Amino acid sequence: MRSLFWRVFAAFLLAIICVAVLSGLLGRAFNGDRWIINHYPPMQNLAQEWTDVYEQKGERAAQRYLEIKHHRNHINVQVLDENDRYVVPGTFNRRAAAREAQHEGKDLPWRRVSEEYTSPVTGNAYLFIYRIPHNELFAWQRQAWLWPVSVTLLGLAILVIFSFLLTLSITKPLNALRNAVHDLGLSAYQQHRLSKLAQRHDELGVLARDFNKMGSRVQELLDSQRQLLRDVSHELRAPLARLKIALALAERADDQQREALWPRLEHECDRLEDLISEILVLARIDAEHGLPQPIDWVTMLNESQDNAQLTHPEQTIELDITLPSEEMYGWPILIQRALENLVNNALRFNPEGQPLVIRLQPTAEGLSLAVLDRGPGVSATALAQLGTPFYRAPQQKTPGYGLGLAITRRSVERHGGQLLLGNRPDGGFYAEMRLPRTLQPVD
Repeated sequence: MRSLFWRVFAAFLLAIICVAVLSGLLGRAFNGDRWIINHYPPMQNLAQEWTDVYEQKGERAAQRYLEIKHHRNHINVQVLDENDRYVVPGTFNRRAAAREAQHEGKDLPWRRVSEEYTSPVTGNAYLFIYRIPHNELFAWQRQAWLWPVSVTLLGLAILVIFSFLLTLSITKPLNALRNAVHDLGLSAYQQHRLSKLAQRHDELGVLARDFNKMGSRVQELLDSQRQLLRDVSHELRAPLARLKIALALAERADDQQREALWPRLEHECDRLEDLISEILVLARIDAEHGLPQPIDWVTMLNESQDNAQLTHPEQTIELDITLPSEEMYGWPILIQRALENLVNNALRFNPEGQPLVIRLQPTAEGLSLAVLDRGPGVSATALAQLGTPFYRAPQQKTPGYGLGLAITRRSVERHGGQLLLGNRPDGGFYAEMRLPRTLQPVD
């Protein structure tokens, strides 16, 4: 992964290295005696050449060599031996030496530089003391400084460009994320806005992919809520219209006719109350239900069996339970509500004399909780729409609002699982809740 952290770290490290190198170069160029000795043209190899002349040709030739250097380059040289005695008179006169001693090296028109040199032939050590006129030295430095100054400017230019690109690589994705947040606030989020950013392999790419998931989820919830609101408005219109008609008839009817209308009014009010209750249950599934709790599968299934047997004594309800090897966590209320919806739907279509089976068994991913009946099944067209709020299969003649499977699906998805619906090969219908091994909320 090309981590953004390492890119920022590398930028600061490069900046520190460049500053250190440039500072060293400038320090050596401006203040270093060694730099001057090695790079000032009149002094290059001067100690070696003088030593060769002195050891091969004697003092007179060595003194002549220094005088020629002074005449050509205005540089004064003194040479001392290991006992601090002058080897040759040199080119630095006494009056200048007295002036230097009087001013203690300050405010003088020359720069004093010293160098030690050991002869590779005789092993004798010599101390060379150079006095370079400031005007000569500055004239050379103006040309010699061109290279370090150029390197400095080039390094600064590279740092500016690198900093600009690094800043752009951070701020541009952040601006894209900011625009995506703005679109999400307007309920107009488009996932393709971050598709390019999501292809990156650094922290911003991970953030963009997570934001895409969150944005898609939020957009789905908003669309679902809008669709639910439209469906609710449609479903509420019919019972309210019937209530309105019944009330209008009751106003015009006599006492005997009004008595006959009251049961109908009560029936429509009950249906309206049941519908509103189902809608509230569906709307509250995504609400906070507290921390996941351990699930007692045996107690839950036995209770569901007893409830179903109490309301449908003519039916035979069987339990097929294989408990998972490890304890699972979730929201028992949501799972039991989902299970009872599946059982109630199956009881409407399961024929008498045929067992209705509630089956619990572990799977590789977690757990399977299924309800299997021997009813007529569902057509392929209707099967694709089951679980959609307020959708009822064409063959369904029993009372209902088409919210039971929608509640079940949302409850299962709330746990990170999925609801599978289909026809059994040997006849009947099955509804299976596939739950993950560790039941946790889906953000």
